[in-house]
Amino acid sequence: MRIISICPSNTELAVYLGLNEHLIALDDFSDWPNELDHLPRVGPDLSINMDLVETYQPDLVLASLSVPGMEKNITELEKRNIPHVVFNPQSLQDIAEDLLTLGKLTNHEERSKKVVEEFLSFIHTYKKISLSIKNKKTVYFEWWPNPIFTPGEVNWLTEISQLAGAQNIFADVNVASVQTTWEDVYRRNPEHICLSWVGVKQSRMNPAHVLKRTGSQELQAVKNNNIHLLEEALYCRPSPRLLVGLEKLAHLLHPGIYPTMNKLHEKS
Repeated sequence: MRIISICPSNTELAVYLGLNEHLIALDDFSDWPNELDHLPRVGPDLSINMDLVETYQPDLVLASLSVPGMEKNITELEKRNIPHVVFNPQSLQDIAEDLLTLGKLTNHEERSKKVVEEFLSFIHTYKKISLSIKNKKTVYFEWWPNPIFTPGEVNWLTEISQLAGAQNIFADVNVASVQTTWEDVYRRNPEHICLSWVGVKQSRMNPAHVLKRTGSQELQAVKNNNIHLLEEALYCRPSPRLLVGLEKLAHLLHPGIYPTMNKLHEKS
C-alpha cells in the first residue's frame, strides 16, 4: 500500500502501527523517527504541493484538520479524487479511535488493537495515580508568545495536565485554543509555566521572553524557578507521542510519584 502523510501527527500514527515501509512521501515538517528522513517531501503541511502528491499515485493520503488552514488540502484532495482520510483529534480518546480507523484502512487491525490497548492502559495507570494526588499543581501552557495562545478545555493538554497531577489554568475556557493576554495569565498566577511554542525548537525558546513581561517576577512560577521549556513535538501534536510528553511532565511536576514506564515504543 502506498501511503503519503501530509501532517507530522499522522506520520506518527502510521509509525506506531508499523506502516513505515508503506510510507512513500511526507510533509516537510514530519521529523520523527529519523529512519524516515530519506523519504521525499511534498511541502509544508499548510502548503502541500498537490500536483506532486498526485504524481506519486498514492493509495491513501493521511490528511488532517489539526491546524487552521489545512482545510485547503482537503478541498484539493477531494477535487482531484485522491484517496484520503481526514483526522482531527481533540482528545486522547480521539487519537485512540484514529489509530483503529487507520488500522482498518490499511489492513493492520490486529496491530492497531494492540497499540490502542497499550495506549489506554498507560492512560489508565496515570489516571489512577493522579486521582491520589491531593496537591494538584496549576500549569500554564504557552503555545505562542505574541499574541498569546494557550490550550483551553477542549484540548489534549488539559487531559495531559490532569493525568500528570495538575490543572491547566485555562481549563475553564470551553475551546481548543485560547487567544488571551499576559494580564489574564498574571491574574491566574500559575505555579508552573510551560513554554511549548508550535513549530519552534527548544533551543530557540528562552525564559527571558516571560521574565521581561510586566509583573512576571511576582508570579509563583517565577519565584520558584518553575519556567519549563518543553519539546513541542511531544505536546503540540495529536499523536501517541503525547504519552511520552505526559511521562516527562508528570516527573517534572511530581518527582518520585509516577513510575518509570516504557514510552509506548518511543523510537528516538
